[in-house]
Amino acid sequence: MNARMHVSPAHGAHPREPGTEPYARGAEILSLLADRTRLAVLHTLSAGEADVSTLTARVGAARPAVSQHLAKLRLAGLVSSRKEGRRVIYGLSDGHLRRLVDEVLNLADHHPSGKPPHG
Repeated sequence: MNARMHVSPAHGAHPREPGTEPYARGAEILSLLADRTRLAVLHTLSAGEADVSTLTARVGAARPAVSQHLAKLRLAGLVSSRKEGRRVIYGLSDGHLRRLVDEVLNLADHHPSGKPPHG
């Protein structure tokens, strides 16, 4: 294994046949990340739980838009929610998603800037 790769030994590469369920689910997850507002919401939630008002302020999108994006993310199982009094608090449902969002944004930082890629 390449020493520069950041692959957890417990989650090493598993051979999969093309067209199997992990590919379909992976494509679904990536399509959800392909929206700028949803990616910003997920990045904000990677720092910790937040309610819609906090997310709206940090993401810079209208409250109805943030609410709609949260509904899609919840339906896909990427975001969890819980009630705290009258507020609904949202959080990421999985640490893998946190790492994926971080890696996508790291790739975006390196790709157009001309910085050398990591191995």
